Amino acid sequence: MRNWTIAGTLTVAPALERADLLAEPVAKALATVTEPEAGVVEIDPDLADTAAFCEAYSSPLSASANCVVVSGKRGGEVRFAAALVLATTRADVNGVIKRRLDVRKASFAPMAEAVELTGMAYGGITPVGLPTGWPILIDQAVAASPEVVIGSGVRGSKLLVTGALLVSLPGAEVIEDLAKPAS
Repeated sequence: MRNWTIAGTLTVAPALERADLLAEPVAKALATVTEPEAGVVEIDPDLADTAAFCEAYSSPLSASANCVVVSGKRGGEVRFAAALVLATTRADVNGVIKRRLDVRKASFAPMAEAVELTGMAYGGITPVGLPTGWPILIDQAVAASPEVVIGSGVRGSKLLVTGALLVSLPGAEVIEDLAKPAS
């Protein structure tokens, strides 16, 4: 098992050995990835939001990535994508993502819809295990990360993965300038 330097005060277990800490689609997807090295940490669900998690467990904010579900319409068809950016940045929804989806306007998908479509809890949505066919847009800084903390599909845990694992996901695309500095 890898020695995860970003775990802070938490004890890391191999993710596939603790599938009870993962949303069902996440566990199924992790079992099929080509880069299987992933750890999982159990956390207080009330501390799942990135800033609270980092503060409570001494994990660096710069090593956390947020996954957002974005949607837009073109010709009556709704198009979805997931965007993964470092927590210290924000996704360029109405620039880069809008162009990639080829829609007139892109926005964050409504919470209830994102939860229903992904089978994951709001605040725990992760790029691992998303619906087939969704593009997973990964900022180049996340892709290059040797270690990054992401959601696990539930609020009671976090996944620790490598950028290489994320890039190996079906539908993954590394996008330059997907993230903008947080203001």
